[in-house]
Amino acid sequence: MDRITIMRSFVAAARAESFSAAARNLGVSGSLISRHISELERQLGVRLVNRTARAVSLTEHGHRYYEFSRRLLTEIEQEDAAIRGDQDRAEGDLSVVSPKWIGSLDLSDAVAAFARDHPQIRVRFDVGGMADRTYDFIEQGYDLAFHTKQLRDSSVRVRQVATLPFVLCASPLYLRRRKSPLEPIDLAAHNCLVHRNDPVWHFQRDGRTQHYKVPTGGFSSNTYLVLNKAVLEGLGIALLPLRPIFDEIRRGRLAVVLPEYEVPSRPLYVVYPPGLQSVRKFRVFIDYIAEWFRRFPIDAPVTPTMPFEGAPPASEPAEAAT
Repeated sequence: MDRITIMRSFVAAARAESFSAAARNLGVSGSLISRHISELERQLGVRLVNRTARAVSLTEHGHRYYEFSRRLLTEIEQEDAAIRGDQDRAEGDLSVVSPKWIGSLDLSDAVAAFARDHPQIRVRFDVGGMADRTYDFIEQGYDLAFHTKQLRDSSVRVRQVATLPFVLCASPLYLRRRKSPLEPIDLAAHNCLVHRNDPVWHFQRDGRTQHYKVPTGGFSSNTYLVLNKAVLEGLGIALLPLRPIFDEIRRGRLAVVLPEYEVPSRPLYVVYPPGLQSVRKFRVFIDYIAEWFRRFPIDAPVTPTMPFEGAPPASEPAEAAT
């Protein structure tokens, strides 16, 4: 039998000085209380209570074990209450990991803003070094992870917090030297700068989808930050996330290529273990990031001094098991 359950029966009987009264207090039968105490006496090898027709009383060993059991059960209840209280407070440690290319976006601004607005939460935000398996971030000691891929893993929960638009672009310097493409097929005559994890570009127009596989051998990188710099230097055309280059387009330092064609956006997900959404600090973080992207769309570029006062409403995150 469970020792804690037995101890609770013993303490209740000792306080009530009656098996039947203890049974009523615990919502069980008197015979169960009697069996629990008999089992406890068998395990300890001593008699704990004196039984009479009307009441029970404690032996010398019973008084000693009663004080021990009462202290232990009180500590368990207090610790349980403290842990439940921790779940209801937005404080403590929070460790988050993100792929390098996502972390180089203004996601880092969102996480920094969260840390500023919630100083009682100690944030660790690491970029890069993520394993291929979606749940490995848990084994690596992280609470949450950002992803942009559709995840098919029942061991984690997923919430979409933003949509990341992409755009094909080049510098005006490059486009002055080369004839601007009119169709995706025209890209074959251009220098295309490619992310090594994204070698196929997809274009949509009038309900039709076209695919263009960027030839190998040209300029490539494993980070969009480097590709952005290469495009600004006039090396060629690249498919880039729009948020970090929006100011460059607005100021005319970059130009959109094939504007009549739509390139797919990517969802930004927060991934976390099941049950984590019940802890307030995690709910607050996930809600904050989602609200931050709603507050700062790409038509209102973020600067480090832009305020974001207060946390968004702590609504329960809608989750999907994948």
